[in-house]
Amino acid sequence: MERQAFTEALAKTKIPILVLDQKWHRLFALDGKPKEVQELESQLKEILERQGRLTQELKDLKKVKSSLMQNIVEHMDAEEDKETHSRQMDENKRLIEEVKEKIAANEDALLEIPKEIQTCNDALMMETMTFCYDRLRTNCKEAEEIAEWIKKVRVELKKNIIRKQNREINNKEIYAYMHDIFGKDIINLFDVQNDDVDLITGEDRPSGDTTQDKQLSKDVQKGDV
Repeated sequence: MERQAFTEALAKTKIPILVLDQKWHRLFALDGKPKEVQELESQLKEILERQGRLTQELKDLKKVKSSLMQNIVEHMDAEEDKETHSRQMDENKRLIEEVKEKIAANEDALLEIPKEIQTCNDALMMETMTFCYDRLRTNCKEAEEIAEWIKKVRVELKKNIIRKQNREINNKEIYAYMHDIFGKDIINLFDVQNDDVDLITGEDRPSGDTTQDKQLSKDVQKGDV
């Protein structure tokens, strides 16, 4: 896609506020957030915090304005010294004007904040995408390297399995020929002498003599064999 078309399509897409999305944070669970992402995240959080403060201040200012207006209404027909009454009314009006100015300033600031949020959020999205696609490419490369290693190991494994099977077959043949040549009794004596290893498979035998081996050992000691 051409750069201009990509930018236009991106501008039409609504992006959630990333720092408020737990899934966004999970994107960096393995390696952590790069410096560029951390800086933009901090900026966006600061803007959101400022928006929260301004919103709360605006609510408080409106309450103060309402209270001052109510105070003026309540004291309009009050029987007070004319000069004192006039001074109080002027002070309330001054305070109301001051509150109005602060309300207007907060409202103006709050109108600008969504633009700041979007600009910072868009920049954070771009840095996030750069990081993620780099990670995807790295993962693909490493996966290919691992797959190649598995392929080589699999070939060696197959060769070694065949070698192992050949050795076991050869052992069975040797053992069978030994039985035929020397007879069962002689072979049993040598089996007892070499009872630590299974000479057919080459694996360690279970610890402890079998019942048959124990009996044969006793027979050897008694001289019955």
